[in-house]
Amino acid sequence: MATVTSVDSQKILSLFEKQKIRSQQLRSEGIAERKKRLRALAPFLLKNRERISEAVYHDFKKSSTESDISELYPVLTEIRHALAHLDEWAKPQKIDAPITYLGTRSEVQYEPKGVCLIIAPWNFPFNLCFGPLISCLAAGNTAIIKPSELTPHTSKMIAALVSEFFEEDLVAVVEGAQDTATHLLTLPFDHIFFTGSPAVGKVVMKAAAENLTSVTLELGGKSPVIVDSSANLADAAKRIAFGKFLNNGQTCIAPDYVLIDESVQAKFVEAVKAETVKLFGIEGEISESSPSYARIVNQRHFDRLNKLLQDALEKGAKTELSGPANRDTNFIHPVILTQVSAASRVMQEEIFGPVLPIISFQSIDQVIATINGKTKPLALYIFSQRKKFSKQILAETSAGSVGINECIMQFTHPNLPFGGVNTSGLGKSHGRYGFLSFSNEKPVLKQKSGFSIPYLLHPPYQGFRKKLISLMLKWF
Repeated sequence: MATVTSVDSQKILSLFEKQKIRSQQLRSEGIAERKKRLRALAPFLLKNRERISEAVYHDFKKSSTESDISELYPVLTEIRHALAHLDEWAKPQKIDAPITYLGTRSEVQYEPKGVCLIIAPWNFPFNLCFGPLISCLAAGNTAIIKPSELTPHTSKMIAALVSEFFEEDLVAVVEGAQDTATHLLTLPFDHIFFTGSPAVGKVVMKAAAENLTSVTLELGGKSPVIVDSSANLADAAKRIAFGKFLNNGQTCIAPDYVLIDESVQAKFVEAVKAETVKLFGIEGEISESSPSYARIVNQRHFDRLNKLLQDALEKGAKTELSGPANRDTNFIHPVILTQVSAASRVMQEEIFGPVLPIISFQSIDQVIATINGKTKPLALYIFSQRKKFSKQILAETSAGSVGINECIMQFTHPNLPFGGVNTSGLGKSHGRYGFLSFSNEKPVLKQKSGFSIPYLLHPPYQGFRKKLISLMLKWF
């Protein structure tokens, strides 16, 4: 059984020690064995497709189709991409040498880091657990997974799947609350992959520093959308509505707020309202019976969002779209706001829910100042047909990832790195970049026996050697 369900420090330590032994064995395992493991995992997950969507439904009331495309499909894509490219990623990279290293041969070898800890979030609990795991296994490591206690049905399902497929000295799940995560972070893991809030990311990084453990942190932030007057408003409205209200807005790269050219604001507001209802409603309205609209994860987050919304309204925001909310079922109708004060909490905090503030602008300088006045976001979106406009935004702002005339899709692209910058994250994931995060890039230099150029640089430093070193400083 590869699951620990409470803070049993001795059991966790025993599990960690078992994985240390296995990780050492994996260092001499061939790439073919890694691929064999991944090749078997894909059909296993497909076989359990209904089991996965059922667990996610119990936590979010999410439709099975949305679960397929947002939870299972990205993981299968990671597996297939790794299988297609793992030989290339793992192959030692030959390194050219300058003339001063004449006679040597050099390469970079990619070795597994060892025992890894994956702390998964609650918003996409399956995807953001198994996605990093694929990179971890492709790089030849073992893993202990800590799923989120806020999605108990999915956490239990993940624990069961892992127990059925993996030996516990290779991959194991430790369920539990904050005290469990705190205990895990005291162990000397070789790498920690954490997805969650910037506040908790600081805690993880501080704990990792005690053991000098490397980390990948996928965090969050207020991801802006800029819509200029040249944008195709129909396309922009459709894509922004999808990106914002997917998973009830509980997506780390969801559009957090919109900056819209004031000359097209009225048209855009009407378009995004219509597209939101069209995408997530049924018979012209969004209600608790709408099959394509998910729920807030729990009452604590329901209350948090309600307070954010009330604060915005008290500070003068105008409601453009709203509807019923039900605390008993964690249902919140999509909310679109205009005339939002910069002092409102919805413009100060990451929203992480179905509330979309729309702010007008008159110049690109206002846009850049607004974005640069906040912490660096995990994502930034630009809707424009003017290359000069997009180029200036890209040059004068910073973000973990960017989508131009599209939302969310940069996360799913297998050849693109994904990650944040500063408060929105540290390190990259997905595809080759995920493989590198879980690997040590080990430089190896090979020197021939007998006389070599470095002998000319050995002491005593007199006469010819002094002249040679002066020559080297000047020309080499």
